[in-house]
Amino acid sequence: MWADESVFYQIYPLGFCGAPQENDGVTVNRISKIGDWAEHISRLGANAVYLCPIFDSDRHGYDTRDYRRLDPRLGTNEDFAAVCRTLHEHGIKVVLDGVFNHVGRGFWAFRDVQERKWDSPYKDWFHIDFDGNSNYNDGFWYQGWEGHYELVKLNLRNPAVVDYLLDTIRFWVEQFDIDGLRLDVAYCLEPDFLRRLRDFANHIKPEFFLVGETLHGDYNRWVGDDLLHSCTNYECYKGLWSSLNSNNLFEIVHSLKRQFSPENWTLYKGKHLMCFADNHDVTRAASVLTDPAHLPLLYGLVFGMPGIPCVYYGSEWGAEGHKSQGDAALRPCFDAPQWNSLTDAIAAMAKAHRESEALCYGDFQDVLLTNRQTVFQRRTDSERVLVAINADSQPYTAHFDAGCGRAVDLLTGQTHDFGGGSELPPYSVAYWKCER
Repeated sequence: MWADESVFYQIYPLGFCGAPQENDGVTVNRISKIGDWAEHISRLGANAVYLCPIFDSDRHGYDTRDYRRLDPRLGTNEDFAAVCRTLHEHGIKVVLDGVFNHVGRGFWAFRDVQERKWDSPYKDWFHIDFDGNSNYNDGFWYQGWEGHYELVKLNLRNPAVVDYLLDTIRFWVEQFDIDGLRLDVAYCLEPDFLRRLRDFANHIKPEFFLVGETLHGDYNRWVGDDLLHSCTNYECYKGLWSSLNSNNLFEIVHSLKRQFSPENWTLYKGKHLMCFADNHDVTRAASVLTDPAHLPLLYGLVFGMPGIPCVYYGSEWGAEGHKSQGDAALRPCFDAPQWNSLTDAIAAMAKAHRESEALCYGDFQDVLLTNRQTVFQRRTDSERVLVAINADSQPYTAHFDAGCGRAVDLLTGQTHDFGGGSELPPYSVAYWKCER
């Protein structure tokens, strides 16, 4: 699967492109801005983009009106097809947000139910009770997503709904040549729907990638041979930043050992979970860390741990944004990409990850661990890489059995000699590839 050797770049297009927060219905080609950033994304080392919702919606994209029409605030279907061609020309795969659990109140089929009530042929597309009423005074009650009644829950047990959604995916592949989907709130989706979707994906396009948004619990419920290929690793997301903030690297290493160490290898063996420092729903990494010097180390962990790394637009140069300030603060419009020392570091990590078999496919083994330092091993049959992190403001000499005398740091190209202990500079990251 191509995604297992990829680095993702996430964009929230409505914010990224500076679209109005409310859908004004005016068609403006803003989506081409994503194509304008293709060179930056490629230079960063990302070879796949995950785009949050782009189709016609009531407001924020997750309240879909029409799955087969680009949101007019972003442009036309033809405009987006041109963006996809540009991204593909730069060697960048395109993964769209599949918001299939719910739709907006402006969704065409729900509008038909509002108008025709029980006479609507689409009344069974939703969970409706005509003996009740909604807080919008629709004359019927319906199920909303987690109590948000602006988001109307679809009835995924209705074959007509599933057929419509699969036909929509086929439309996206034919019109835009997309390479996969991120399933919004995958933890809410029917397992039977996921199996039907996976079977469809296996035939619609070679290696059509499916990754689900999941929070906590056993990820095997959603990821497997007949389910999704991957899911978001929220368990480790929290451990990544809080272990640095509390000077307690035991937290993140404990999670990684639970998920991937040899003694627990059967838990997620062969699974490539999506790992991230932040996204469109959480406080930016630069705002959540208490010590700015830890920011490159956070990404050092993201790119060194098992999984598929994903970078959220703007965070590669340290953009800030706090959840308490509202969604708009997390989903801004930047005039142009920026580049600084953090971007350099992330680009080097992305290159190392993509070019290393061990970092893409290796198991996980704890080698050395203190509150502020960790060394862990990623290994396959043919390659072995040691990831070393020093989160202290002071240098640290690490004494451990490296299993080899010399190594090459994949980030700097410098040769490292393990004799007499390994010196870790303050606030440092190293990916040592052991020489045979």
